[in-house]
Amino acid sequence: MRASLAALLSHWWRHPLQLAMLLAGLALATGLWSGVQAINAEARAAYTRAETVLGQDQLDRIVATDGRLTVARFAELRQAGWPVSPLLEGRRAGLRILGVEPLTLPRAAAVPGMPMLGSDDLGEFLAGRLVLVAPETLDRPGVAEALAGLKPQAAPDLPPMTVLADIAAAETLLGARGEVTALLIDPGRPLPGPLPSGLERRVAVADQGLARLTDSFHLNLTAFGFLAFAVGIFIVHAAIGLAFEQRRPMFRTLRALGVPARTLGGLVLAELLGFALIAGLFGVGLGYGVAAALLPDVAATLGGLYGAAVPGVLELRAGWIVAGLGMAVAGTLAAAGQGLWQVWRLPPLASATPRAWAVAAGATRRLQALCGLGLLTLAGGALGFGSGLWAGFAVLAGLLLGAALVLPGLMALVLAAAGARARARGVLSQWFWADARQQLPGLSLALMALLLALAANVGVGTMVGSFRATFTGWLDQRLASELYLTAETPAEAARLREWLEPRVLAVLPIVSTETNLLGQPGDIYGIADHATYRDHWPLLSALPEVWEAVARGEAALINEQLSRRAGLGLGAVLDLPGGALPVAGVYSDYGNPSPQAIIGLEAFGTRFPEVQVLRFALRLPATEVEALATILRAEFGLRETAIVDQAGIKAFSLRVFERTFAVTGALNTLTLAVAALAMLASLVTLSASRLPQLAPVWAMGLTQAGLAGLDLARTVMLALLTAVAALPLGLALAWVLLAVVNVEAFGWRLPMQAFPGDWLWLFAAAGLAGGLAALWPAVTLMRRRPADLLRVFANER
Repeated sequence: MRASLAALLSHWWRHPLQLAMLLAGLALATGLWSGVQAINAEARAAYTRAETVLGQDQLDRIVATDGRLTVARFAELRQAGWPVSPLLEGRRAGLRILGVEPLTLPRAAAVPGMPMLGSDDLGEFLAGRLVLVAPETLDRPGVAEALAGLKPQAAPDLPPMTVLADIAAAETLLGARGEVTALLIDPGRPLPGPLPSGLERRVAVADQGLARLTDSFHLNLTAFGFLAFAVGIFIVHAAIGLAFEQRRPMFRTLRALGVPARTLGGLVLAELLGFALIAGLFGVGLGYGVAAALLPDVAATLGGLYGAAVPGVLELRAGWIVAGLGMAVAGTLAAAGQGLWQVWRLPPLASATPRAWAVAAGATRRLQALCGLGLLTLAGGALGFGSGLWAGFAVLAGLLLGAALVLPGLMALVLAAAGARARARGVLSQWFWADARQQLPGLSLALMALLLALAANVGVGTMVGSFRATFTGWLDQRLASELYLTAETPAEAARLREWLEPRVLAVLPIVSTETNLLGQPGDIYGIADHATYRDHWPLLSALPEVWEAVARGEAALINEQLSRRAGLGLGAVLDLPGGALPVAGVYSDYGNPSPQAIIGLEAFGTRFPEVQVLRFALRLPATEVEALATILRAEFGLRETAIVDQAGIKAFSLRVFERTFAVTGALNTLTLAVAALAMLASLVTLSASRLPQLAPVWAMGLTQAGLAGLDLARTVMLALLTAVAALPLGLALAWVLLAVVNVEAFGWRLPMQAFPGDWLWLFAAAGLAGGLAALWPAVTLMRRRPADLLRVFANER
């Protein structure tokens, strides 16, 4: 057995380039997959930390039925013997502020690093001068300004962008004097009796809201990671397949010497598993680098889209490391399965004949084409009868894999038709197309990988382009006002409004409150009755005289997300605090995954009198914006961030947009690079076995340079044909992403737009990938000694 294993390993010693391609393909596939899983693991760990801080997943809490809980009410309950501790929660400048009272805080809610009785920092904490933050939070933009005058202390167990402070300091930061969000119940002490009226007890549950909200994003990342993994496995498949082809005489000899087929197959399997573990370790290291490079963009995306705080620093976690090694082994087994089956099933002598191997491969190709048609049929069924996000991804998987499996058969038909037309153009032209057909089986895997990569680039590029064009137009509609102003106090807001009204065309209040809309966390906005909204608000559908009904407080507008998720159409009744209202219009709300409703400004004030009006949209001539902003800052001493112009908001929104798709763009580019490497691997490994086909043509007078040129042209032609097939597949992929996946994931649907300029880039990228992949084998062919070609006729074939 040891001698047999040594004989098998000697092949890789004689063909180091094949071994390098095998290990590189497997390492790249594992690296891209592991990188995505590392990002997902880091984000989910951050969600878990956010959900469990202060024991929120373990401690029951008391809340007011009307939503208003005060410090005075807390004091009454403590005097009555209730073991409760106050919690004030809110947001400021992107920070999650948690205010607690450490002397009454239950032990289960204690955060490691919090000042305890007897510590020197307790006095500073109780005085409101010391606050706890996660170490990475201090480096985030705007944090230092938001915590000005306070002494931040690092607390590694806190989630990112979270500040833990004494409740008095939290009141100051949030401007919520005397307010309490909830009262935490100490589980180690008995309760004195039933709850007083106006209060209710909420049982602690693990809040998976943020994880559920971001599931679609992480599923999207996982899908792209798996696509990149599949493309990388094509390299592995090509390298392993050629190794089986070249080792046919060795298999024949070992079988003739008495090595059983099962033993031979087991040795080959052990050999490949060893390579898988080696490449997997390199792949995990590569994945760490990919994840570390992409994590800041992912953190910005999750923060901008979902308000999720994710650290920008990556940690090594056993889960994704083990998963990466497991995927390397699984990918190797999948890539080698066909070859191992042929080794086990073919008779000893038949394995040495090319025809026997080709017959076995031909049967597999026919099965492959049938499987591809079956997957396309399943994709159509999932599209027609499925529902939910998983159905959308099932459509994508069936569409991509089915098209890839069908591609070799379609390519063979095209090449056969071209060869039939080439008969009248001479023998060389006829040989060119016949040679392309003969090489198609060896290149089919690389071409399938290229098809997937190009289709993904077309699909994602079309989706991002459609999103960008629609989003830019939508911003122009939503951000119609020239200047946006934020006051710090109601008194300052009143002074600003009085001063502004005679100096601008309109002062439009912006008010909102967080609430539950049909069981989902959302927002309700109050909107003024003004032409700015009538003329610019992006309504998708509306009843007649919609704005008049909203202004009278007789109807509400809802965003597309709420309309789709709750099945609310025009005229449907929407339950709101203070009474239900009919839906009079549905508007687009791109970039926001949460439900939202809009009611009239007066109706909002009646329903939510406690909400303070601190923000305003100002209408004025664009030429006066800069001068007015300068005067406001000088006259009222406003901070730089208190005044934002329309252009600034648009620029910020577009920056968030670009960072949102930076990750998918990077994965697309890496996938295309891996596909080009797959072509290179196939061409390099096949170059030696092509000599018997090239030598007769050379002997009839065609130079080596001419042969190399034809080889280069053949590869570029096959790549361009693949691009032709990838274009409709990519457009179908874009449609599924926009019309199915995007709707299920985010709740809105974007109109699909075409970008013919990008299609030209597609064909250029395909031709470049094919040309670069064929360049090395072509140069090698040009430099071969004539004796190598003559030796073909001397050997028995």
